[in-house]
Amino acid sequence: MTVWPLPRLKFGELNSIQENRPAALLTTAETWAALNNRLALPVMIQAEPARYDTDLLNYLADNLPSRVKVVYAVGGGAPLAAGKLIAARNQVPLVAIPTAFDSAEFLLPAAPIDEMVDGRPRRVFVETGPAAEVFIDWDVIHAAPDHQRGTAIVDVISIITGLLDWRFAAQKGKNPREQRFQPWVAGVVTDLAKEAIKNSGPIGQGQPEALRTLLNLMMLTVQTNNQLAHTRAGQGSEHYLAQILGAIVGPGISHAELVGPCLLFVAALHGQDPAPLRDAMQHAGVRLDQIRATDFNLVVDGLDGHLTDYGFPYSILNELDPQSDAAAAALDVAELAILAETWKTLEATQPAAAAGEVLVEEAPVEETPAEETPVAEDANALAPDAAPADASAPADEGNG
Repeated sequence: MTVWPLPRLKFGELNSIQENRPAALLTTAETWAALNNRLALPVMIQAEPARYDTDLLNYLADNLPSRVKVVYAVGGGAPLAAGKLIAARNQVPLVAIPTAFDSAEFLLPAAPIDEMVDGRPRRVFVETGPAAEVFIDWDVIHAAPDHQRGTAIVDVISIITGLLDWRFAAQKGKNPREQRFQPWVAGVVTDLAKEAIKNSGPIGQGQPEALRTLLNLMMLTVQTNNQLAHTRAGQGSEHYLAQILGAIVGPGISHAELVGPCLLFVAALHGQDPAPLRDAMQHAGVRLDQIRATDFNLVVDGLDGHLTDYGFPYSILNELDPQSDAAAAALDVAELAILAETWKTLEATQPAAAAGEVLVEEAPVEETPAEETPVAEDANALAPDAAPADASAPADEGNG
């Protein structure tokens, strides 16, 4: 077990960076056109990967010039993933320069890559360690488009559905010992989600203090996951579905645009009112209408195979019947239902079959709070007890 640290963060103007080491640059043409006159780097070689393809990223990593002593990833998405993989493979430091807070990935010690498994696309996360340094120019962040600037809020709000899934697995006795449910952790991270919802409007407006708050919330969320050596306190089915979809639909839809609708769907599956979550994400600039309903329905219909392929931690998806009333209601709430008298998936025309269960190391049923878990009544008042840390649910002993 490795407990990764957060990257070292530095703040300043891009033109204050003084770099003397031969550098490799990962970015996009659009990003570099906007920022190259503010960032003087001794670039020896440059790449602009537009996808997470494993063969492409492996080629870039295996063919980094020997003279390169530092890797710079400017922006997010595939260039950041490539930068992490290249730096880790070649044992050189990575400097990440986010141009928006559109996901928490610049803080993570892992990178997504897309691969094919038996002819099916799959997105997996490869442990790389964190960037050596993250350099933040607040002017760059503030100048980002509204639909990108603060949409990483989804990676904090997902604490809500993550905790619901974690407790669901605990009640079913499906958490491995090293991932046993810990109410004190739930109590800590719930406050992070509450603060994100409270600040969603100012985040969407690009208010400086709100963006600083979002950065702190992301850092605390990621560090908690690092400390636990798993992500159950911050992520659940919403990220699993987004991960599956990301491999299928390609790079045209952003991380937040994938996670957001999935979060609404999963909240509804857990019997929660997603309205305050929808409001918070929309206030923060998350576009919730980018996923095609047909793509999402095909993923839900094929959950059995996807769960087998990915081996995600146990969640409510493992017990979801894609043809059930609960699934249909959640699709409606998330605005992902296919319009009547148009497309029909093949599964929808056949008898219902429950999604298969992924085999996991089974632990004894854990003691968890019995009361129902409300998500929120309004965008400023998240009910705190997605998993309250009280005497009725003591932390389990022997956690890894």
